[in-house]
Amino acid sequence: MDLGLKDKVAIVTGGSSGIGLATARILVAEGARVAICARDEARLQEAATELQAEISGAQILAQPCDVLNEVQVIGFVGAVVAKWGGVDILVNNAGRGRLTTFQETTDAAWREEFEIKFFGIIYPVRAVYPQMKARGGGRIVNINAVLSRQPEPHMVATSAMRSGILNLTKSLSTEFAPDNILVNGINLGTIMSGQWQTRFQNYQQQGGPLSETEWIRVEAGKRHIPLNRFGTAEEVAHAIALLVAEGASYITGAVLDVAGGTGRYV
Repeated sequence: MDLGLKDKVAIVTGGSSGIGLATARILVAEGARVAICARDEARLQEAATELQAEISGAQILAQPCDVLNEVQVIGFVGAVVAKWGGVDILVNNAGRGRLTTFQETTDAAWREEFEIKFFGIIYPVRAVYPQMKARGGGRIVNINAVLSRQPEPHMVATSAMRSGILNLTKSLSTEFAPDNILVNGINLGTIMSGQWQTRFQNYQQQGGPLSETEWIRVEAGKRHIPLNRFGTAEEVAHAIALLVAEGASYITGAVLDVAGGTGRYV
C-alpha cells in the first residue's frame, strides 16, 4: 500500500535507536526524506549509515541535537529546510520515563520531568510550525504513553506530565487545524527496548532458566497485558506511519493506543 509519502520531508527526534529509528526506516522506505536527531552523535551517524545501507536511494539527514536546547532545535530545523526546502512531518519521539513515587520525587525531579516532557515537544513544534504553514499543512505526532490516562503510582511525575501532553496534543490540534496541520498522539504500552534487553541479560546472568520469549511472557503477565507480550518498535512505527499517511487527512486530535490492550479506560 502506497502511503503517499514520496518526497515528503519528515523530522524524527530521538531517531538514533528504538522507535525513532524504526519510524525513520519506514518513512524512508516509503520515499520520504527523513531527518533524524539525537544527542549521541556516534549512535546517530551509525543509524544513518544503517538506513542508507538497507534502503537504496535513502535520503537521510542526521544531525546531533538536544531537543531541550531551543537554539539547537532551531539550527536542526534550519538545516532540514536548507537541504529540502521545508518540513511536512514531525514525530516527537525523544523522551524517557522516571520511576519514583510522590514521596520520593524531589522538586528538582518534578521540574526536570516537566522540562523533558513539555519542552521536548514545544521547541520542535515551535520551529516547524511556520514551515508547515507555508507548505499548506503538515502532520505532527507526539509519542506519549498509556500512563497519560492510566497512571502508575511508581511513576507519579511521568504520569502527571504524560496527562499534560495528552491535553497539549488536543490543544495544538484545535489551534493548528485552520492551517491544515494535523496533530495526533500515540499512547505506548510496554515496548521492547534496550532497557528490557538489559533486564533479561541480568536475569540470565543470575541463572534464570527461561528463554527470552518465555521471560517476556511472564513479565507481560505481571503487567496484565491482554496480548501477553511486549510490543516492538516496528509496531509503533507502523502506527505512526498510518497517522502521517496521505489518506489520514481527516484525523486530528486523536490518540492511538499501541499497547496490546493494556489501557482499561473507555
